[in-house]
Amino acid sequence: MKLMNIKVHTAVLVTTLLLSIAIAKELNIPEVSRDKVICFALYTVQNDIMKMTAQLYPLKEGEDRDVRLQIKKGGNWKQIAKAQVIEDGWTANLRVEKWDSTKDTEYRVAYGKNAYFTGTIRKDPVDKETIVVAAFTGNSIYPGHGGDIPKTDIVANIKKLKPDLLFFSGDQVYDHNRHYAYWLKFGRDFGDIIRNIPTVTIPDDHDVGHANLWGAGGKKSNTRAGHDGGYAAPVEYVKMVERAQTSHLPDPYDPTPIQRGIGVYYTTLTVGRVSFAIIEDRKFKSGPQGLVPKQGPRPDHITDPNYDPKSVDVPGAKLLGERQLKFLSEWATDWRGSDMKSVLSQTVFCGGAHLHGSRNNRLHADLDSNGWPQTGRNKALREIRKAFAFMIAGDQHLGTLIHHGVDEWNDSGYSLCVPSIANLYLRWWAPLEPGKNREEGMPEYLGEFVDGFDNKITMLAVANPGEMENHDKLTTRSAGFGVVRFNKKTREITVECWPRNVDITDATAKQYPGWPRTIKQQDNYGRKAVAYLPTVKVSGMTDPVVQVIDEADGEIVYTIRINGASFRPKVFKTGTYAVKVGEQDTGRMKTLKNVQSIMPGERQTVEVKF
Repeated sequence: MKLMNIKVHTAVLVTTLLLSIAIAKELNIPEVSRDKVICFALYTVQNDIMKMTAQLYPLKEGEDRDVRLQIKKGGNWKQIAKAQVIEDGWTANLRVEKWDSTKDTEYRVAYGKNAYFTGTIRKDPVDKETIVVAAFTGNSIYPGHGGDIPKTDIVANIKKLKPDLLFFSGDQVYDHNRHYAYWLKFGRDFGDIIRNIPTVTIPDDHDVGHANLWGAGGKKSNTRAGHDGGYAAPVEYVKMVERAQTSHLPDPYDPTPIQRGIGVYYTTLTVGRVSFAIIEDRKFKSGPQGLVPKQGPRPDHITDPNYDPKSVDVPGAKLLGERQLKFLSEWATDWRGSDMKSVLSQTVFCGGAHLHGSRNNRLHADLDSNGWPQTGRNKALREIRKAFAFMIAGDQHLGTLIHHGVDEWNDSGYSLCVPSIANLYLRWWAPLEPGKNREEGMPEYLGEFVDGFDNKITMLAVANPGEMENHDKLTTRSAGFGVVRFNKKTREITVECWPRNVDITDATAKQYPGWPRTIKQQDNYGRKAVAYLPTVKVSGMTDPVVQVIDEADGEIVYTIRINGASFRPKVFKTGTYAVKVGEQDTGRMKTLKNVQSIMPGERQTVEVKF
């Protein structure tokens, strides 16, 4: 029996047990028995609110539609929440307020009399020195390209790593018509780790039925390729995908739907005093078709090396959109409950590859990257660097570590683009000229470059595919995953990039060339100081928040929780500044006004007592 395509009204197509049998056959898994109705569950906790999405197999007509959440209390199971199953995608959204994040809590999602999915909702690791994030992208499903290879090596490594957060940046599902079927496969592959670890899953283009996605605020695309902007798939399909992948995330910053009632999920998640901004870098982005001059075989690919990059940075072209820029601006200033910050996005803020699909297909620029539009890219980086935030993303099928620049090289933050879990479409970083200002011993393909949009980037590490592309689907296709370690004591960030089919605990196991690499928190606002303010010395408080405000225009220059009790603020022009110092959580803040900048060689001190 063949699985029917889910194209228009998914609920109509997934209301019989026959479909679950068909799914089982296609994915080579046993037929689903009635005590295995719950496939998996995803959860997060934020602001003492625990949210969970339970993913079910199809239910029979006439069967109960209630799902229950129970926790272990005094050796017994106690029900704390109940939710109705949404048939379009077979999910149930569970929510518990006043959650106790100070302890591990055993849970089970229950259906009927004997169907359970069990796990542990972990306590918030606020006292842990280093918060560990494991990051993934690109879960190809196609045989011959890694989709037929079990994910057991990744799951085994994650169990050994014991991260505090899992981040799946997109393309969890590559089938453009049957998200539900392969979303179940995703859950079966990774259920043993997501059951016990808070998990961020955000859908990218392939998840919602696109090769590339230009959401354009939710409008309807007139073409299947979607280059004109908007969504080609039916609204019901898009909502089903986002409900399955994002409804367990913390409540959105601004829940106002976009066009046609499509929801949003951009939000904040704090784990162990590391604050993560989760953004939707495709949802508001403009489509290139009809907006920029076509300079290649398709609207998003520029193959003419002589084109003028400024010609595509046209007025009206959006990247994150004003709503998300406002969110990032406010998130950057809010350090309540956090010591370090990071941005989680679908892709990186530059063009990070030259060869696409094959070694013979060189693109000068790829508008699908967050390097375009340049104005939107620069606006985003300027907001992100004000939080000294490290960036984690995927999508590019190619692992990279990049230091970004807006006006000058390296004046903004660092990003890790993780390699694909299984790599269907190969890309390579292959510049035609050597990189400038390379560190000693670096190969020529690293160093300072401009991408195809004239964006300034410094490539520090890249996991290019090997020479023998079909020799080993796990390694030469440059598959793998990333790990980011946030050390709150030293305020250092260690970035790792691991290949598939290795044991990360083996002392002989090697990461991709260039990794690991450790950077400092303050390196994520790498802009060079023009002047400084007097050193702020604080007594009566440790690790206060310091915010610098330019009194000439009222603009917040940056905000950071300092490490210790002393901080010398850098500024980027001479003048007078206001400096706010204190603890935002309690409101114990003091403001220093009319603080005059001093030249780099000068030294002054100002004391702030609490």
